[in-house]
Amino acid sequence: MGNFVDCCRGFWCGTKNPNVRISLPVVCFVWQIAMIILFGVFVRYDEESDAHWSEHRHEKNITSDIENDFYFRYPSFQDVHVMIFVGFGFLMTFMKRYSFGGVGFNFLIGAFGLQWALLMQGWFHSLDPTDGTIKIGIENIINADFCVAGCLIAYGALLGKVSPVQLMILTLFGITLFAVEEHIILSLLHARDSGGSMVIHTFGAYYGLTISWILYRPKLDQSKHLGSSVYHSDVFAMIGTLFLWMFWPSFNSAISDHGDGQHRAAINTYLALAASVLTTFAISSLSAKKGKLDMVHIQNATLAAGVGMGTAAEFMITPYGSLIVGFLCGILSTFGYLVLTPFMEKYMKIQDTCGIHNLHAMPGILGGVIGAITAATASESVYGHEGLINTFDFEGAFANRTPAIQGGFQAAGICVALVFGIVGGIIVGCILRLPFWGDPSDDNCFDDEVYWEVPEDEESIPPILEYNSHMVGKSADRMSDTNFSVEQS
Repeated sequence: MGNFVDCCRGFWCGTKNPNVRISLPVVCFVWQIAMIILFGVFVRYDEESDAHWSEHRHEKNITSDIENDFYFRYPSFQDVHVMIFVGFGFLMTFMKRYSFGGVGFNFLIGAFGLQWALLMQGWFHSLDPTDGTIKIGIENIINADFCVAGCLIAYGALLGKVSPVQLMILTLFGITLFAVEEHIILSLLHARDSGGSMVIHTFGAYYGLTISWILYRPKLDQSKHLGSSVYHSDVFAMIGTLFLWMFWPSFNSAISDHGDGQHRAAINTYLALAASVLTTFAISSLSAKKGKLDMVHIQNATLAAGVGMGTAAEFMITPYGSLIVGFLCGILSTFGYLVLTPFMEKYMKIQDTCGIHNLHAMPGILGGVIGAITAATASESVYGHEGLINTFDFEGAFANRTPAIQGGFQAAGICVALVFGIVGGIIVGCILRLPFWGDPSDDNCFDDEVYWEVPEDEESIPPILEYNSHMVGKSADRMSDTNFSVEQS
């Protein structure tokens, strides 16, 4: 029996070998060839992107090309696409020795994920029953970016601790789970979630947090000095914050119905984001003995209102209601960074590198709850008869649904997102624990040199100003004196 236990321990806890020279090229080549074959079999242009558009235009009495959905949706697509690749990418460059991994692996996840998302979402939402093909247009590629966002959120919890091969596997399963839970929440439950508080943020956050819990590293302190930030890395991360903050109104309104719903979603998100900035600055200053601001809070908690406003963005929540949502999200998220992140690492064994629990998980649930309450209290006196039908899509099989019932289904959507995130995270986390994926050892985490060719002039860095990690709170003596210490890399 002892030999069997030793054998299992040796299999699961053996020496880490981060060499991905064979595994990464094999995964990338095989999966890209698979995408080419699957796209060749299943994917075609939809009627608005096909060369037969002119014929379709005459059949539907469409008078101008300007009515093609491309002209309505493409500006929003541009904004969302920038958020995915520039916003998320640069937000993850805060660590002094993991900027290549932050922005580079973000690029890898996005490029693979959007292809797989077009297929998975297409099979659920855009499959033409007449010929069995998926018809894609501008709205499909926006939704594919949304799908990728869920996986990038999950990556935030694992940043610096996993190999690129593990990230490809995380994305493969994450996109699949996302497509299923999205279909259940939006189609079967008929919940409204234009900005994805439930579908994107709640699912993605708990998916990543659960995987991080499964992959817990008891000796991660050996890499603690690499997991902190420096002055220039925090500036680069702030670039990501500003891109996300500016374009989040487009994110929440991108797939809303044309007209008042899309217009309202942009306004509500715009106002909520503004309120969260002031609240975050206030709480960050109050939390320090000398009132100094923490860049971790400013980079992240200022964005929480975009998450919290996701579900109710197109509802009649009123402008002052949007400001209240932003106010609450700023407080909740900053409190999470101050208290909950170190608590979760110490007592729950969840090592959340980027603090996605504070930026995505808690605001995502709050956004779902706000959406459920706002839907349940909707009335014709506020929306008008036609407005109520258009906002909640009370048509067809759902024509007899009342706002109160809609609120119940909105709440059920939160539960579905949580179940898929947690259960899916457990399954995928167990797969990622297998010892042959090339993940780094505990003392090599948060270091670009494990997977990247690092320029020589960066390999021996002079003494630098090291800031606190996103994962661990400051000790009392550091808070009372200064926010940084001098350390030799």
